Amino acid sequence: MSITQQYLLDAYRAQQLGTATPPAPGTHDRQVVREWHDRRRFRAVLAGRPARGRVRRALRRWRTTRPHATG
Repeated sequence: MSITQQYLLDAYRAQQLGTATPPAPGTHDRQVVREWHDRRRFRAVLAGRPARGRVRRALRRWRTTRPHATG
């Protein structure tokens, strides 16, 4: 049974039972991949490797917006 056939069967069952229809296949794929990349980058920073991409931009933003101590 393919993913599409399983989805159609689940949607039919949900309609018959009056419950919510499940999300279509691939609906949240982009978000899952983005979170996976962010987690890998975060673990790299914790391991002492340089940050790249969105983590580096976030660290740069945090460093420039926090108040500096005057001495």
